[in-house]
Amino acid sequence: MQNESEFELFRDNYRRFLNEHVAPYYEQWEEQGFMPRELWNTLGENGFLCVDVPEEYGGYGAPVEYSLMLVQETAQAGFTALAVAIGGQNELVSPYLQNIGTEQQKQYWLPKMVTGEVVTAIAMTEANAGSDLQAICTQAILEGDDYVIDGSKTFISNGLHADLIVLVAKTDPQARAKGISILLVDAHLDGVTKGRSLKKIGLHAQDTAELFFDQVRVPVTQRLGEEGKGFAYLMQELPRERLSISKMALGSIFGAIQLTTDYILQRKAFGQLLSQMQNTRFVIANAQIKAKAAQAFVEQCVTLYRDNQLSVSHVAALKCFITDTQCEVIDQLLQLFGGYGYMQEYPISRFFVDARVQKIYGGTNEIMKEIVAREILGK
Repeated sequence: MQNESEFELFRDNYRRFLNEHVAPYYEQWEEQGFMPRELWNTLGENGFLCVDVPEEYGGYGAPVEYSLMLVQETAQAGFTALAVAIGGQNELVSPYLQNIGTEQQKQYWLPKMVTGEVVTAIAMTEANAGSDLQAICTQAILEGDDYVIDGSKTFISNGLHADLIVLVAKTDPQARAKGISILLVDAHLDGVTKGRSLKKIGLHAQDTAELFFDQVRVPVTQRLGEEGKGFAYLMQELPRERLSISKMALGSIFGAIQLTTDYILQRKAFGQLLSQMQNTRFVIANAQIKAKAAQAFVEQCVTLYRDNQLSVSHVAALKCFITDTQCEVIDQLLQLFGGYGYMQEYPISRFFVDARVQKIYGGTNEIMKEIVAREILGK
């Protein structure tokens, strides 16, 4: 069990970090379309990367709640693009290495991830293979002691800054799920090319890129786990990603409620404060009620994950419910701002556009419903 006083101290330290190192610069990062590479080193220096990594690999060995708190607090402060970036390092790549990596791979990569020397990205999606990962075309063919990789990936979070790419590829092009393997690809190898930074409707400060692989040679020692078991590993580790997305959604809901509360307590219409109007009161109350329900669901799933009991279908239900709730609630809250809610200078607008992708990445909500349906009805 976590020590509550230590946890709150850690949370307070992180909030101060956001106020000092992120808040003054975030608007600039949004405008330029990426965060500076140096921010990763600053995060590492202050102890906010991969905090659940065991001490022998440079981390704290902290409970998972500490790591998940970081993405929630970041999103709650209105910095969802940073939450996605941190989540990619802490909640996606780090668990893959911790749970599947060899001792050599852990010793080499994890300490560098903790310090921020290495930024990571996970490369699954392709132009014609998003939710259907079995349809990927990127190949990694074994030649001697190396895999030779050819193909491309798109919508890759942290793609521009990435030093390490966790690549999902076909090592047996004739097979579907059983032909998929995962490789640890040094992004600085010959043949790795980073394409353009993709322009998105939200998450402007979070670099999202295309990646290209042309005859890239990766030693067989950099395969993650066993050949042909990549799809099984993805199914094993996706619950952590979906839990992280859910924590971001929860933080975003609470952040939007706080923003709106501050606004309606000051803004007047027809001679009275917005906060005194029944519709306004009902909207804010409805948002809080849904936030509390979402929080209970999230906390239940965190406990199940910590106890190794979180099923794929249960976290799929959470991800679908909370991201749908996030978009619905923030849309209703933005309405209370009137025309100002549509202006970029009002942070509620950023909460709105940043929320939309939550229903898409990490598995679309339609896929989440299919996973839940299969548990009830079978295939």
